[in-house]
Amino acid sequence: MSLMKTTISVIKADIGSLAGHHVVHPDTMAAANKVLAEAKKNGVIIDYYITNVGDDMELIMTHNRGELDTKVHETAWDAFKEATKVAKDLGLYAAGQDLLSDTFSGNLKGMGPGIAEMEIEERPAEPIAIFMADKTEPGAFNYPQYKMFADPFNTAGLVIDPTMHEGYKFEILDVYAGESVTLNAPEEIYDILALIGTPSQYVIRRVYRKADNMIASVTSIERLNLLAGKYVGKDDPVMIVRVQHGFPALGEVLEAFSFPYLVPGWMRGSHYGPLMPVSQRDARATRFDGPPRLIGLGFNVKNGRLVGPSDLFDDPAFDETRRLAEQIADYMRRHGPFMPHRLEPTEMEYTTLPLIQQKLKARFKKEAGVAEAKKSIYEKQVEGGD
Repeated sequence: MSLMKTTISVIKADIGSLAGHHVVHPDTMAAANKVLAEAKKNGVIIDYYITNVGDDMELIMTHNRGELDTKVHETAWDAFKEATKVAKDLGLYAAGQDLLSDTFSGNLKGMGPGIAEMEIEERPAEPIAIFMADKTEPGAFNYPQYKMFADPFNTAGLVIDPTMHEGYKFEILDVYAGESVTLNAPEEIYDILALIGTPSQYVIRRVYRKADNMIASVTSIERLNLLAGKYVGKDDPVMIVRVQHGFPALGEVLEAFSFPYLVPGWMRGSHYGPLMPVSQRDARATRFDGPPRLIGLGFNVKNGRLVGPSDLFDDPAFDETRRLAEQIADYMRRHGPFMPHRLEPTEMEYTTLPLIQQKLKARFKKEAGVAEAKKSIYEKQVEGGD
């Protein structure tokens, strides 16, 4: 007899913010709450929790309907639309920014909101951690997922826990080509790193335990600039991670965020900055619209009910991480408009910078010999010359 499966859906959107790209207004969250409460009453969802990080509203829902369910996604869409109405009434900034369509069309894929969903058979104790970031992109979770599931210096269980010792499988998506590949750790870790070290293109979408193919984590993969064809805000990803009993311990998962590594996004989606893990009360985008913020909430799931949450980064153990993030922020900000603070040209294509470049284009004049020299250098590289 098959066990009843529980689906955890985390769906986020920027539907408008108080005082710039700063923080979600409580009245918009109240509007979303009415929609989700009604959906719970009518049996569409089992349980829910609403929170925010920076200007992103986060809907955490549980149900038995599986991934990409029309009714669940429509519930989230209705919640965001009702919140957007309130945002417009209040005159909030960028009301409805992440809603790229006027009408719901079956599910939320390609419509703007970020989606991470995981269907599981609940263990007797089912602890999970949900991570939500603001002012960055989905590839920002590549580094910590590698640390959690492939780095024995981070995760001791990879060495000493027999249930983890065989390793994990990484499903990696090329967001430009729309193609994915599954690679195994530890035997293919160099290949994994060759891809995920370019997080703007390759995103770890899911991780599975190799021994039994049980899902371990899932990340939202929506890239708003690719969906809209222009910059409409950074993607601000969400991630669900199962912990304990054959998966990394909660402390091993959190340890992956103890280093404030650089991520793209920050101000106008155009700068690299340190990802700063903060408590829920500090999840506001302030300095230079940042630095990029991360919150983590811990729950137990029992028969679809959410028990919790615990505010995972509300802990002085992460004070030094935050202090280092502030030092890195100082260092990066000293570069001003120069790289490596500003993103590389390919990432700037979807910002407003091309409008400035287009304005200046007519004033550029060709220089004799420059194009030929560039071609010669390329030909030598292809031929293996010096």
